[in-house]
Amino acid sequence: MWKPELNPKIKTKYLAIVEAISTAIQQGELLPGERLPTHRDLAWELKLNVSTVSQAYKEATRRHLIGGEVGRGTYVLATSREAELFALKDYGKNSFGNRNFDLSTNIPAIHPDDQDAQKLLFEAVERGAGREAFSYHSSDLLMRTRFAASQWLSWRGYEVKPSDIVPCAGGQQALLASLLALCEPGDKVLVEKYTFPGMKAVARQLRLKLVGIDCDEEGIEPESLEKALTASGGKILVLNPNLNNPTGFTTSEQRRSDIVGIIKRHNIVVIEDDVYGPLSGNKPLSVLMPDHAVLISSLSKSVAPGLRYGFVSGCQRLIKSIDAEVHATNWAMSPFMIELANMWILEGRAFARADWQRHEVEARWSLAKSRFKKMGSVNWEKTPCPHLWLAVSGKVSDVVDRLHDAGIDVVSGDLFSTVPQPTNHIRICLTAPESRSLLSHAIDKVVECNVLSGSLCSI
Repeated sequence: MWKPELNPKIKTKYLAIVEAISTAIQQGELLPGERLPTHRDLAWELKLNVSTVSQAYKEATRRHLIGGEVGRGTYVLATSREAELFALKDYGKNSFGNRNFDLSTNIPAIHPDDQDAQKLLFEAVERGAGREAFSYHSSDLLMRTRFAASQWLSWRGYEVKPSDIVPCAGGQQALLASLLALCEPGDKVLVEKYTFPGMKAVARQLRLKLVGIDCDEEGIEPESLEKALTASGGKILVLNPNLNNPTGFTTSEQRRSDIVGIIKRHNIVVIEDDVYGPLSGNKPLSVLMPDHAVLISSLSKSVAPGLRYGFVSGCQRLIKSIDAEVHATNWAMSPFMIELANMWILEGRAFARADWQRHEVEARWSLAKSRFKKMGSVNWEKTPCPHLWLAVSGKVSDVVDRLHDAGIDVVSGDLFSTVPQPTNHIRICLTAPESRSLLSHAIDKVVECNVLSGSLCSI
C-alpha cells in the first residue's frame, strides 16, 4: 500500500497529503490507473482522522489528480503536470496558512469591464447573440466567424481570405488540430529550446518528438536551426516569435529575415503561435512567408480567455487538411461565445480591449523594471511582455519552494525545457495579480527572498 511522506513545512494535513500525491505522480511513484489506499487505511497509516484523508482525496479529485468510482475505489488519473498550472489553487496557501500571490498562471490582466460581466452578457443577448445558444452552430454563424477572424488578422497586418480561416475553440485546440493534420506519430517537430507547456502536452498526446532550437534575445539562432533541420529531417517548425512564452523575446527584423530564408530553402512548414502577438505591436512572422506558414491566433491573451475563440489560417495547400476535420476544430466552440466574440471584433470592442491590455502590460513591465532593474536579470530594452524569464541563484526547485513558503507562486523553468539538462530560470507572470498594487507587493516579496541572479539572464 502506498504511504506518503508528508512535507512537515505544510502544516495543513490534508493539503500535505494532496501535495504528496502530486509529487508521487510527477516522480512516477504513482502511475496512471494505480489504485490508492482507502480513506480508512490511509488514515490509519498516517495516524490521522478519516475526515482529513477524505478532504485530501476530495481536493486531489478537484485538481484532476485522482478519480473515484463507487465500489471500485480511488485511482490516479492520466494527468500532466503542465495542467496543474491552470488548476484552481486552494493549494496556493503557504505553510503558514496564508494565501499566496499567484505569479505562475499566464492569464491576461482583468479588464475594467469584466467587473460587470453580467451586463456585457445581457447586452449581447439583447442584440442577438443568444439565437443559437442551445443549438449546434449553423453554417451562417461559421461564415460570420471566418469573416470576423479575417478582420482580426487584418488588424494584425496579416491579410487572408475568410475561406482560408478555420475557427477553433481557442489557440490550444488550434495547435492540436494543426499538428494532428500535418504530422504523423513519431514525427520530429522543431520548437524553441524553451517552449510553452501546451506544446509539450500536444507532443505527448500525438507522440511527436520535440527538437529544441537554441535561442537568444533576438529569437531562434539561425545556425542552430540549420543544424537541427539537417540532423533531424524535421519538416514542421513551431514558433512563438512575438513575446515568446516563456522567455519573453520578440524576434528582431534581421533575425526574421534570416529565419525565413532558411525555412524557404529547406521547404518546411511553420506553425506560428501568435496569441501574444497583439500585445507586441509587431506583425506575425507568417506575413513574410504565407506559402510556408500556418498562423494560430486567439483572443485568450489579449481580449478575454473565457470566450474560447481562436482560429487557424493559411494558404489552401496547408489549411485544407485542417479544415476537413470539423470535430477537431469548430465543433467544440460555444455558439453563444462565438457570436459574442464576432460582435466584439466587428464593432471594434475586441481591438480596444487588446489595446488596453497592451498598455496594462507596459505599465506592469515598468513597475517590475523599477524593482528588478538593479538586479540585472532582465534586458529591459526589449518589448514589454506579460511574463518575465528570470535567472536564479541556486537549484531552481529550491528557489520555487522558498518563494512558495514566502507567499509567492512561480513556475520552474524546467517545465518549459525540451532538453534533459536542468535550467536556472523561473517564469513569473506580471498580469496574473488582480491589480498593480498586488503585483507590487508580490515583486517586493520576490526581491526580499534574494534568490535572483545578478547576471543578465541567458536564454
